[in-house]
Amino acid sequence: MTQVDTVQAPHRKAGLRSSLYRPLSDAAVRRIAQAAFDVLESNGMVVYSPTAFAALRAAGAQVDAQTHRVRFPRALVEDAIAANPSSITLHGRQEQHDAVLERDRVYYGTGGTAIYVLDVDSGERRPSTVADVILNSRLVQALENIHLFTINVFPNDIKDQDSIDVNRFFHALDNTTKHVMGGVYSLAGCRKVVEMAESIAGGAAALRERPFVSFITLIISPFKIDQHYGEMTCYLAGEGLPVVVPTEPICGTTAPITLAGNVLTHIAETLAGITLVQSVQRGAPGICGSVGSITNLSTMDHVGGAVERGMIHAAVAQLAQHFELPLYSTAGCSDAKEVDVQAGYESAIMNLLVAMSGANYLHDAAGLMESDLTVAYEKLVIDDDILGMCQRVLRGIEVNDETLGLELFEQRDPGEDFLAEIHTVEHMRTEFHMPSVANRETRDNYSPADSAWNRAHAMVTQLRAQEPASCLEHGLRERLLRRFPEIVLPA
Repeated sequence: MTQVDTVQAPHRKAGLRSSLYRPLSDAAVRRIAQAAFDVLESNGMVVYSPTAFAALRAAGAQVDAQTHRVRFPRALVEDAIAANPSSITLHGRQEQHDAVLERDRVYYGTGGTAIYVLDVDSGERRPSTVADVILNSRLVQALENIHLFTINVFPNDIKDQDSIDVNRFFHALDNTTKHVMGGVYSLAGCRKVVEMAESIAGGAAALRERPFVSFITLIISPFKIDQHYGEMTCYLAGEGLPVVVPTEPICGTTAPITLAGNVLTHIAETLAGITLVQSVQRGAPGICGSVGSITNLSTMDHVGGAVERGMIHAAVAQLAQHFELPLYSTAGCSDAKEVDVQAGYESAIMNLLVAMSGANYLHDAAGLMESDLTVAYEKLVIDDDILGMCQRVLRGIEVNDETLGLELFEQRDPGEDFLAEIHTVEHMRTEFHMPSVANRETRDNYSPADSAWNRAHAMVTQLRAQEPASCLEHGLRERLLRRFPEIVLPA
């Protein structure tokens, strides 16, 4: 029995492959791919970053300096696709946490850079702080099905824009050994993070060999590269560090209202981002990104938990696989204001759809709610359970002589059960997803304290009460704090 207890179920391993959900036919994929080339060549983008504009012009784009218009010849985009790595590893500081973004391998993580959290003690929404960056990092370190940490809250207590990035990344790296990805808020702050990561890695070359940090910039829908994100994208591409170039078109406002039009906008804009990365440094690790959704036409607000959002990102995954490009995708979001039934079913359906499409990295997959504005700690734990269920689906049903149990049928008479069989003991720990917070007891053994939310809340409060253990070597941690005095340590 001891041996069985130590066996890890196959679906608990990260990076399972999947192509179970394909919302687009092969012909539709080819048509959208062709349309993306046509849109970039005929309409192009407006590019307000001087460095990006110059890099694209030097690479062969057709430019108009007065209007900032940049048109992308098909050959230029195709060359960028060919030059961009088709496989990019987002390394953890422990090898077991490496995530290989390629083909249809699937990983899950947090995200959203929410500006609020639901307070663990009061349950009330409040602005997020540095302390929340820390607690989220610690929870992600503890949760099995969240493979990467995209820094998911904004430290509202940091007022200097150039100090935001170094605070977010320091506290993430101090509290998890999983890969850390984050949006960046200033070029100066981004440079500080790169310097800090090089110090942790043991040098610039060591960081490029195993990059345990990556960065998110942004293509502004519709079809704009602004100065702020454009300059940071060029800097990171020049540094040879993984950079996501995501786009966030919204049906009916910054993209056509149809799902097909949204998918086309997604893929054309992110291909423009990949072309920019390769124009700066050929072979740099650029990652496509899709974040968009639909519009609530009664309020004109962005909708976080729409099922169509999952369909859009599954379709974009097909296009990324068509181009053999790594993809940073989106799933798991909800418009719920509390950790309630709505939060559960919206997150579960979207996570499952996008995971089944084989999207490489499902960011926003845990903890996020209220149209991407708020993180709830209990939801982070519950979503980890949901992601475990998704993993079990991706694993599928293995059919062979052993799993069919053919000998069992030959050995037993009709009416005899299988409970005491060795076959049952050998497979009982690995065949099923075993939830961490879901309650499967009968009503006779149930109490309200055993509800999924209460179990998740208990896990959060227990972890918070424990003394944090730094994931950085003590001397290194102290050197970083001296080098970057703007890092805030919560009381």
